[in-house]
Amino acid sequence: MKRYENGSELHYEGVFSSLRKNGEICYRSSLTYRRKHISLGSFSCPEKAHFAYLEGRRLLEDSLVTLKSYSENSPLPFEKWVCLLNFRDNGIYFGNPIYIGQKLFYYYLSPDHVLKFDPDDLFYYSSHKIMCRGNHYFVADYGMQVNIRSRYGIKNYAVCGVDFSFINNDPTDFRRENLKIHNIYHGVRPQRQKNGRYLYTARIHIRGNYLIGKYLTETEAAIAYNKAIDCLKKNGVSKKFTPNYIDGISPSQYAEIYSSLEISPKILNYFSE
Repeated sequence: MKRYENGSELHYEGVFSSLRKNGEICYRSSLTYRRKHISLGSFSCPEKAHFAYLEGRRLLEDSLVTLKSYSENSPLPFEKWVCLLNFRDNGIYFGNPIYIGQKLFYYYLSPDHVLKFDPDDLFYYSSHKIMCRGNHYFVADYGMQVNIRSRYGIKNYAVCGVDFSFINNDPTDFRRENLKIHNIYHGVRPQRQKNGRYLYTARIHIRGNYLIGKYLTETEAAIAYNKAIDCLKKNGVSKKFTPNYIDGISPSQYAEIYSSLEISPKILNYFSE
């Protein structure tokens, strides 16, 4: 262990003392590698901070150390391991636990919980920390929790296997080539019939889910959803709904479909209390 005397105070390499907001003293560990100053964290005593410094240097200087070498006894958290090993192997330091691979990158939530993304998403996730709640993944964006699925055109209410699917059946693989969107419209769900054909059910949430109707195509169901929004607004419902954007048809075709669609009387006669 490298240490040196400075007057009457004992110092450890890579360690300096600091004060927390509550006035307690703590010991911060840091190192410099390839002209990059890297903070390793704060610790309750200088010995622990120095152990973290030595561990950081080992990760950066020993090419035999890999992510599989990680142990829970390490003085550094696993996230820091990912950051340091990626810097060592790929020359880029990220504050988030990202490791760059061939034509993709990995985002480590834990040693056994790894997400995969396209290189095009690297800038976004290097500056947005991913949080996990069950099978849902979120980032903080402008003070709000944003489901990362929305980045790929998947609605918040979407059900895996119904509205979208992972082609290779890996729910941690968010590469665009692995995502298949089955339903792009608000309030629309396909419903398989006994004869093997599909109808498209349109529903809208007011104070509970209301059935708008069942339609032969998802375009009709999406337009029916828009028509339901218009009816509710006319009846005094102030809730804001997001209408569906219908691509591939002309305004006259849209108007013709809109006027011909029947919607539930419960929607037509719904009045805000």
